[in-house]
Amino acid sequence: MHPHRAPPSDPPLPQRLKLSALWASLTFCYLYGDYFGLYKPGKLQHMLDGAGPMGPASQGSLLFVALLLAVPGLMVVLSLVVPLRALRPLAIGLALFYALFVALTVPGAWWFYVAYSGIEIALCAAIAWLAWRWPRLAA
Repeated sequence: MHPHRAPPSDPPLPQRLKLSALWASLTFCYLYGDYFGLYKPGKLQHMLDGAGPMGPASQGSLLFVALLLAVPGLMVVLSLVVPLRALRPLAIGLALFYALFVALTVPGAWWFYVAYSGIEIALCAAIAWLAWRWPRLAA
């Protein structure tokens, strides 16, 4: 290090940016978990036979799953633009919902999915914790 230079500064990230990054990470984990799930023997044939992620594939079931997976991706931007008064309960509620949903899908899953599920639940917990512990302005 040059003797006359101060070390680089790392300013704190805004809470909204942290929250947005956590939702982005969660979304990537969902996408990669589903992608790697396609390598499970028989999975593609099962899909070609008309099986969907939650029973027989239909327009309604696929719309439900599409919306279920779209929400975390939308939370990436919503974390940056929704008023704080609405964002905190929204982030906490959705994070807890998704953690529970993931936990309910783990029993009997392959190890890669169990690993992804653990990461996803940890990310949901971090989202809920960050939103719950939002800094307050001094009075």
